[in-house]
Amino acid sequence: MTLAAPAALGVPAETSEAATYRKIAWRLMPLIMVCYLFAFFDRINISFAKFQLQSDLGFSNTAYGLGASLFVVGYVIFEVPSNLILYRVGARRWIARIMISWGLATAAMVFITQEWHFYALRFLIGAMEAGFAPGILYYLTLWFPASRRGRITSMLFVASAFSGIFGAPFSGLILTSLNGVAGLAGWQWLFLAGGLPCLLLGALVMSRFDDRISDARWLTDSEKTLVASQIAEANRGIGDHSLLGAIRSPGFLKVGLIYFLLQIGSYGLNFWGPDLIRTASGASTGTVGLLAALPYICGAISMVVIGRLSDASGNRPKFVAGLAIAAALGFFGAGLFDRQIVPLMLALCLVGTGIVASIPTFWTLPPKLVTGVGAAGGIALINTLGQFGGIVSPVMVGWVKDLTGSTTPAIWVIAGLCLTAAAISLFALPAQLRRSDRID
Repeated sequence: MTLAAPAALGVPAETSEAATYRKIAWRLMPLIMVCYLFAFFDRINISFAKFQLQSDLGFSNTAYGLGASLFVVGYVIFEVPSNLILYRVGARRWIARIMISWGLATAAMVFITQEWHFYALRFLIGAMEAGFAPGILYYLTLWFPASRRGRITSMLFVASAFSGIFGAPFSGLILTSLNGVAGLAGWQWLFLAGGLPCLLLGALVMSRFDDRISDARWLTDSEKTLVASQIAEANRGIGDHSLLGAIRSPGFLKVGLIYFLLQIGSYGLNFWGPDLIRTASGASTGTVGLLAALPYICGAISMVVIGRLSDASGNRPKFVAGLAIAAALGFFGAGLFDRQIVPLMLALCLVGTGIVASIPTFWTLPPKLVTGVGAAGGIALINTLGQFGGIVSPVMVGWVKDLTGSTTPAIWVIAGLCLTAAAISLFALPAQLRRSDRID
């Protein structure tokens, strides 16, 4: 698919396309990226708190894995309803509500003393955060045409990589330097650091976001016409489905299955990467945090490069498949060298290069299937299907480790599932998704 020049859309010649989208990106993306950074940090901080939390409260690996997974249960149950409400009331108010409520729930983790407290709050945090990621992804489709979404989506998910890059050493610093300060354990300070800033971010969302292009007083009339026309042209031929119509559209469930498999890999790295590093190295919590940042650095670089390459190519499924294969090779290596820190780190860096970058590349696919309320609900449903991977991955790996004393068998299963995602991307998707959307 190619986009028409601005003049062909009735836009004044002096309106610069590149400058307009750059203006939109600078208005929206810095705040969105910071919000997403805290959303991702909210997911991975439990992995860094694991060692202290288990030691202080006496939780088993299975209890930890179950608590980690209950976040996803709450997220899954409320995700589609959350995005449908967002479609009705607007992104500005609803995303602000999400930020504030999940920030309060995360901060409340300081009060847990028993397993049921842990389970209840993890479920509540997931329920409060439900709809954030798909809501943001849907919101971006209202401001950028398909041909620009590879780069924009990569910018969004670079925040998740930064959360790993900076979150890992930051978590290690908090756990070691603040442990015992004001009578609180390091893991309690970690949850406060993840939750309280979200209250301020929610207030900023209310003041900075606009629900529609027509509401954006910071765009000129010609800029609004340009963006609205290009998005309408890019969406031409894509059905404006209901949620049920989106589910029935060709390829929808296959796309959901791909995301489920990729998320098993993503959660495998997020929850068990630090544990693998600690076991192989015997290093301190601070050193483990620094080493755990390396896969995310590789992922951030990969996201930026692949985002540009996939926009230039327009053939999204091939990039998803290639990244999934890279992640699979990394997981195989991590299982093989789980007691040798140098080859283990190389393997985890390959996992980060593949699995971290595969997520933003994947999210260029669903908007090519549906628009409107079908996109709002459909993106949330695909994300929900993917989040089941967040239930399967931590529990499976934790159970296998408790049973065998090793994570290797489960890590190899994850590698095989990444290869399955690659095969579906290459051979099973409909022509509509395999068609290039680049600008000639």
